[in-house]
Amino acid sequence: MRAIVQKVKKAKVEVAGELVGKISKGFLVFVAVTDRDNKEDIDYIKKKIEKLRIFEDEEGKMNLSVKDVGGDILIVSQFTLYGDVRKGNRPSFINSSSADKAKEYYEILIEELKIDGFKVETGRFQSHMEVSLINDGPVTIQLDSEKIY
Repeated sequence: MRAIVQKVKKAKVEVAGELVGKISKGFLVFVAVTDRDNKEDIDYIKKKIEKLRIFEDEEGKMNLSVKDVGGDILIVSQFTLYGDVRKGNRPSFINSSSADKAKEYYEILIEELKIDGFKVETGRFQSHMEVSLINDGPVTIQLDSEKIY
């Protein structure tokens, strides 16, 4: 499972002109699933999102989590995180999971973050989305449950 976490001042997702998700201060998280993923991969990404310390403390050091600052989380599915362009210029998505598995894992991640007390907004799975954000910093962190990076 892969995730791109962006620290944002605000972010929103629209589908066909309809607002489907919106947050203020917090994380915009793009998530992708591969067929190799299992429950442990969801747990790894969830814990990293919850505990990632990229908000500044009173000394200006990145030392606070999204929970510490009372931030929200906007989760957006993005299978293209597994796009592979090592051969040619057209991405191969062979490493992206099936839509059924991706949706199941995406929904589990969202539900588990909510159970842990986070306000979570979402995009709309398998839809053409327009994502708007104000990246704070900018700060963007890559997560990979296979610990490739």
